[in-house]
Amino acid sequence: MLQHNKILDSDLRNKIKNSEICFGGNQKLKIYGTLKCASGKRMKRENRVFFLSENEALQNGFRPCGHCMRTEYLKWKNGLI
Repeated sequence: MLQHNKILDSDLRNKIKNSEICFGGNQKLKIYGTLKCASGKRMKRENRVFFLSENEALQNGFRPCGHCMRTEYLKWKNGLI
């Protein structure tokens, strides 16, 4: 898990370009989603974290976003994850 406020913007762009970061999350709400999610783009920088994989987000106690990851969210909500 990588916190947004502890990385330079140029380093962040390089990590995304090199597929070192694939998902973003809200540290306060414990929600993760895709990097293109409109909900994720609105969150405060100090709450934003990044993950290499879905498994990493789940291992850190995050749940899927109900907007950009609808199928995964419904599985989580119904207790299948």
